[in-house]
Amino acid sequence: MQSSYAARFERDMGCTESEWLGWLPAAMGLCPWQQSQQTAQATIGAGTLQLCWQVMPPRVIALMRMPVLRVNFEFQNLNADERYSFMRRFDLYMQRGGG
Repeated sequence: MQSSYAARFERDMGCTESEWLGWLPAAMGLCPWQQSQQTAQATIGAGTLQLCWQVMPPRVIALMRMPVLRVNFEFQNLNADERYSFMRRFDLYMQRGGG
C-alpha cells in the first residue's frame, strides 16, 4: 500500500479482465459506480473516480506467463486524504497473495 495517491496514475495489474471485473464490486465498497465496456466511474463523496483499462500482452518470466491489465485511475474533486482513504480500501480488496 502506498502512503499517497496522485490525482492521476497508471497501474499494471497481474490479472485477467474477467478477474478484475469479479473483484471490482467489492473493491468499490459502498460507492455508487457504473461500468461500460472497459471503463468504470465511481462517485466518492463530492468527487469521482474514472477507471479505464486495457488488456496488455502477458508478462513472461522464464516459463511463467502472467496476465497484465493496465488500469488508469483519474480522481476529480477529491483531496489527497480522500484519495488515500478510498485507495487504501480498494488496494486491500484487489490484493492477492499466496502462501
